[in-house]
Amino acid sequence: MSFNKVLILGNAAAAPEVRHLDGGGVVANFRVATSEVFTDRSGNRTERTEWHNIVCWRRLAEFAEKYIQKGTQVFIEGRISTREYTDQTGQKRYRTEIVADNIQLTGRRPEGQGGAQPQGGYQSQGSYQQPYQKPVQPAPQAPSAPQDFPAMDEFNDTGSNDLPF
Repeated sequence: MSFNKVLILGNAAAAPEVRHLDGGGVVANFRVATSEVFTDRSGNRTERTEWHNIVCWRRLAEFAEKYIQKGTQVFIEGRISTREYTDQTGQKRYRTEIVADNIQLTGRRPEGQGGAQPQGGYQSQGSYQQPYQKPVQPAPQAPSAPQDFPAMDEFNDTGSNDLPF
């Protein structure tokens, strides 16, 4: 068995580059930066940034084109894919990408995207796959009238001192 799953939370480096392909397909490419801050051995606070190449297709690419721009904070679920190609000089090259299955916009909207901002970020989800949501069970109804409970005398032990269990 094998498993290829990536979760990235970071900021878009620029607006996606979107290409409309023959046959109606759409693909979007963009980069996302993730940063980690740590203290090195000499006690200096250090920040390291990783750059991730993101690829998304079809409706997800259209979503990225419409909503993602430089600085947009995104949460991406996908898988790692490495492809091989030959560059202009004839050298064999490799490119590792994250093929997005789901994109969620988080955090604040970048400057220039007007409109009211709901608390906690965007409400829309850019995935063409809807996440599973458990069906909601209605709450049990409370009885309309108080129930009559037996008098406490019915529970008193009149015969022995043995516990009932």
